[in-house]
Amino acid sequence: MNCRSSSRFLLLLDGGIASVMFGVALAVAVTPGIGPASTGGTAAAVGLAVVQASCLLWIRRRPGYALAVAALAGVGLEALCPQLGWLGLVAVPLAYVARLCPPRISLVALTLLVAPTPWKLVTGGWRDLLLAVTALGLSWALGELQRGHTHRRRDRQRQVLSRERERISRELHDVVAHHVAVIAVQAAAAEDVFDAHPERARAALGSISAAARSALTELRAMLHALATDDGSGPDGPQPGLAQLDALADAVRAVGLQVTMSRDGTADDLPGGVQLSAYRIVQESLTNALRHSQAIRADVSVRYDDGVLRLEVVDDGPAAPRRPGAGAGRGIVGMRERARLLGGTLDAGPLPAGGFRVQARLPVGVAR
Repeated sequence: MNCRSSSRFLLLLDGGIASVMFGVALAVAVTPGIGPASTGGTAAAVGLAVVQASCLLWIRRRPGYALAVAALAGVGLEALCPQLGWLGLVAVPLAYVARLCPPRISLVALTLLVAPTPWKLVTGGWRDLLLAVTALGLSWALGELQRGHTHRRRDRQRQVLSRERERISRELHDVVAHHVAVIAVQAAAAEDVFDAHPERARAALGSISAAARSALTELRAMLHALATDDGSGPDGPQPGLAQLDALADAVRAVGLQVTMSRDGTADDLPGGVQLSAYRIVQESLTNALRHSQAIRADVSVRYDDGVLRLEVVDDGPAAPRRPGAGAGRGIVGMRERARLLGGTLDAGPLPAGGFRVQARLPVGVAR
């Protein structure tokens, strides 16, 4: 529902409630023995009922002023038709104010309307006083409950949007960081051998072109998925376990020796698990390229007992890496991917040298 449709719906809703509110007041005002005895008094009561009911048509824009006008009209209705209720039907606008305004404002309005209710002891009795206070209290409580429900719904929406922004951020980081790392390494290699070994430079440039095309394809698919409102998928499938061999080939072309070990049938796992597994392996290999002097990386993918286990170990030197290198946004993103699937991820240097990433992704709770 867009803003225009929502505004039209709210206007129709307020108009319907105002019509019911006016109909009740009209029925009381024209009933013999209940409404005013004179024709002039009846006409005045009907006019005041119109004023009080019409406040609902603009109370969303000016809730305080609308309630004040409704209360003033209710003073006249109280004098002309005490049987209608305390200050006419002012409890309805009060519910709107409680729905639209925080308690620090709506409670003041409730107090101001309840304070003169002892007047009911003069025109009626204890029963009328109790009904007046109860009606105002219930209308305020109803509005406050609706306000709380709306705020909780908005909080849930903000949480959903926040999680979606985090997901998009992880996807963009993984796609861009990996391919840019490959491009940077290949560009440096091409520059080193450009004069002495032009064929190797051309091969490096070919790898740069392939990495750029792959990045553009993934980014285009991601942007297409974000822009699609009807739930249809992107032009191309999201990467999964079947693309790990191609990923390994791309990294080997940069100079990092990658071995791939598979155990168990995992190609039919849910798409979300496969995408997260692919991104974890991709980020681990990217970190090996960018943050270490590793020449070899071993990738293990095992699936058994409903759990997908990943391990990526490189043979970088035992010397500590730069502060924050490899332990920043990339590892945080990998841990978050595993956590969202109900799994765990451990990453850190090995005592004898190298760096290891271990992930455990339970398939049964994937979402």
